[in-house]
Amino acid sequence: MPYSRDLSRFFSTKRLVIVCVFILTFSGCATFSSGIEGTFNQPATKNVNARPVKILIVQRHLRQTLGLDAIPKLENKYQIMNGFDDLLLDAMNEFSNVKRWSSFTEFSSDISDSKRLDEKDSLIASHDFVIRIEFKKEKSFVRYFLGTMGSTLSATLLPIPYTQDYYMNTDVFNANGHLLKHYERHASTTKWVELFLFPIYPFHTEKRKTEDIYVDFLHDVFRQIEAEQVLVLNQP
Repeated sequence: MPYSRDLSRFFSTKRLVIVCVFILTFSGCATFSSGIEGTFNQPATKNVNARPVKILIVQRHLRQTLGLDAIPKLENKYQIMNGFDDLLLDAMNEFSNVKRWSSFTEFSSDISDSKRLDEKDSLIASHDFVIRIEFKKEKSFVRYFLGTMGSTLSATLLPIPYTQDYYMNTDVFNANGHLLKHYERHASTTKWVELFLFPIYPFHTEKRKTEDIYVDFLHDVFRQIEAEQVLVLNQP
């Protein structure tokens, strides 16, 4: 008899776990993005007659869960958004006088990799301007924990919001390492999890909304750099 009761409890627990997994897997979710803070709202101008220049993009991608991470952590190459290089390539079209450009992504492992450090130094020395871009994703551990618990207990019948903030800080340096300009952008996404949102999920995925934010960040900042003629060398 004790064996039968234990077996019964096991299958009961197993069924509960299966039901919870099924609910969380097939529940609906829809992600919506906010507007961008710090948008450049002036007319865009092109520097079509400016002297061609060589640009180096040095980028780093950070993530932090507030309440869990003491400091922001650098993402590795597998954590960075898939297809990010294509977004950067598209945004470079905002510049009209770029002769050649290169990109270098910083990782935490670089601190002990002399070859990577030498490569970055060599790239910096061979370009007219360096654009340093820092992307940061930030979310609250407490909100995610409580949201997950509430979503599970209500079988996703109650709409639960999950908010994540995105930041882009950009510095432009000349060949001598002097800071020319600094730019900041901020936006956020809110993912709502609720069973009846499933029909609209394909049109409001988290990946798509996040990609939209990165596209808008890059184009808006590069457009402002172009309009302010930051990447214009003195004519000989």
